[in-house]
Amino acid sequence: MTRTTTPVLVTGGAGFIGSHLCEALIARGDYVLCVDNLMTGSLDNLSDFMRHPRFEFRRHDITEPLELKVSAIYNLACPASPVDYQRDPVHTLRTCVQGALNMLELARSCDVPILQASTSEVYGDPLQHPQVENYWGNVNPIGSRSCYDEGKRCAETLFYDYFRMHGVDTRVIRIFNTYGPRMQASDGRVVSNFIVSALKGMPLTIYGDGQQTRSFCYVDDLVRLIIACMDNKTRHETPINAGNPEEYTMLELAELVCELVGGASALTHLALPEDDPKRRKPDIEQARTVLDWKPEVSVREGLTRTRDYFRAALIPERARKESSLETREAAHA
Repeated sequence: MTRTTTPVLVTGGAGFIGSHLCEALIARGDYVLCVDNLMTGSLDNLSDFMRHPRFEFRRHDITEPLELKVSAIYNLACPASPVDYQRDPVHTLRTCVQGALNMLELARSCDVPILQASTSEVYGDPLQHPQVENYWGNVNPIGSRSCYDEGKRCAETLFYDYFRMHGVDTRVIRIFNTYGPRMQASDGRVVSNFIVSALKGMPLTIYGDGQQTRSFCYVDDLVRLIIACMDNKTRHETPINAGNPEEYTMLELAELVCELVGGASALTHLALPEDDPKRRKPDIEQARTVLDWKPEVSVREGLTRTRDYFRAALIPERARKESSLETREAAHA
C-alpha cells in the first residue's frame, strides 16, 4: 500500500467486531492498518475490503512489541468467547496484559489516543443490576473464566495508570454481548449457537434453567459507539458501558430465534458453566450523555440480519456435504 497519511491501527481487526470497525473506518476515509495473529480472527472477515487502497493487513501477535507510526490505536485484540479464551488461558492473559502494555507504549511513543476494548466480564457475576461503571464487580480470580475477566481488569488498570503517569490519552469501553454477521458459527456464544442450531434443525442448548439474562447489542451500533468514543475530546474519568439494555432470558431468546428461523426446534438443557453470570444488563447513561449514543437496531431486526448471514453461510457448507455424499455413493455404485 502506498500510504499518503499515517494509518489508524486496529488490533484484532480480523475478528468479528474488529472487521466491522475496520470497514467503518475505511468508509469514513481513514487509512487502516489491521493487525491480527489469526488465532480466532479470519481473513474471510476482511474479504470485502482487503484490496481497498486505504487498508493494510499485517499478521502479528501483540504480545510482541510493534514499532511503527500510527495516528490512533483501537486495541481489540483478544479471544472474546469462552470457548476461545479458555483454549489457551495463559496466552489470553498475556494478550490482555502484555498486549495492552505494548500498545500503550506504542501510543506513548507516537503521542496518539488509544482505546481499550474491555468487557462486561469485569463485573463478573454481578450483585448490582443493572451494572453501572462505578460498580467494582464480583469476580472469581481463580476460575476457568478468570484469564479473561482478570486480564481485562488488569488492562483497564494499566490504561488508567498510563494516563496518570505518562499522560497517554486513554479511553476504555466495556463491551456487553454483541452479535451480528461475521460471528463464528462455532464460537460458543448464545446467539450464534441458537441461530445455527435452529437453521440446522438441531436442538437449542440451554444452560441451567434458562432464566439467566443477557443484553444484546447489534454490531453496527457498537461500532458507532467505539468510533464516537475515540472521536470524543472529553476526558472519560471512568470506562463507558457499551451495550443494548434490552434484557432477555435465554428461554426468551430461544423462543425469538425459533420464531425468526421457522420450524420447530427442541430445547436441551445442560449444567450451568462455572461462574456463568446470572444477570447482565448495562446502564448506558454515560454513553447517552457523554457520547450522545444509543442503540438503534432492535434485537428482532438484528437477529433477522444475523439469521440471514448464517443462512447464506450454511448453504455452501450444505452443498459441500451433499457433493461429498454424491461422490461417495458414485464410488460405491
